[in-house]
Amino acid sequence: GARRSCCARGRGGARGMAAAAEAVSDSSKQRLFASLTSKPDADLARLRAASWTRVPDPMRGPVWQLLLGYLPTKLERREATLKRKRNEYFECIPMYYASADADRSEEDQKMLRQILLDIPRTNPGMPVFHSDRVRSSFERILYIWAIRHPASGYVQGINDLVTPFYVVFLAHHLSQGNIEEINKFDMAEVDPAILDAVEADSYWCLTKLLDGIQDHYTMGQPGLQRMVYRLQGIIQRIDQPLHDHLFRESVNYNQFAFRWMNCLLVRELELTSIVRLWDTYLAEESQGFDSFHVYVCAALLVTWSAELRGMEFQDLIMFLQNLPTRDWGIARIQELLGQAHILKTLFDESPSHLV
Repeated sequence: GARRSCCARGRGGARGMAAAAEAVSDSSKQRLFASLTSKPDADLARLRAASWTRVPDPMRGPVWQLLLGYLPTKLERREATLKRKRNEYFECIPMYYASADADRSEEDQKMLRQILLDIPRTNPGMPVFHSDRVRSSFERILYIWAIRHPASGYVQGINDLVTPFYVVFLAHHLSQGNIEEINKFDMAEVDPAILDAVEADSYWCLTKLLDGIQDHYTMGQPGLQRMVYRLQGIIQRIDQPLHDHLFRESVNYNQFAFRWMNCLLVRELELTSIVRLWDTYLAEESQGFDSFHVYVCAALLVTWSAELRGMEFQDLIMFLQNLPTRDWGIARIQELLGQAHILKTLFDESPSHLV
């Protein structure tokens, strides 16, 4: 029901979607999620259906952890699981991270240097990421993940995928889930136990996410190439004039869409928008960060079809690499998700379109 109603809202346009989103008041939505997550054994199918249309801020941290399979569905096991997994992560630090540079291979040293270069570039507009304590957390998360996943190692872009988890889990501890409020806190003053929990939970949730999209980051990044190719096929079907114009202007989809896939739009949208997108991606189960993301990118691209068809190569590239989405609110993201859902319905019924 949740998905069908979202599809209908997508057809109704932004105003209808905003009204529909407001129709379920925050308090009743919160009660629904409190009920779903406090049952002795959480029903993931119902939780996914409810999450598709947005997870309330105060519930988002544990709901994401449940949807990713990091938290067990059985209520009585959750506390012990968190404690065990957090301890397991901190046991990894002396094993994988805390060795002296002389003990690291040349390849590992090079990887760590790249991570250290990328961390200051990670969401620089958000003050929380300027904190040395937060940057050290990111360094450990990324390095330990890369060492434990040698098939891909560290790939630029993975740093961006930590940010939604980190801010959602930090906000859960500090500001009842409001991610804009966390910038008001001085990270040097935050209880170290909170930052430790956020770091460990972010590590495990990043691991769960990347386990589902492994071929996005292995040699040659075949998963991302497949997504860019699929995006091109969809645009050709739904907006032939735009597709033809990009072709005439010699714009290769890789020149803009590779980053959209590699960083899951984290560099194209505000973090509040990304968090709202990820509510739906996590509700889409295994397909959210892969095929459904392609439909979102298609809906995003055709948003500016008329303007893009009036541009030449240089302006096209500049526009597509710096989308004007800064002032987008949640209602605009809901509309984008509705349009993506309609595309998914059309194309999933006729998979030959994607070949």
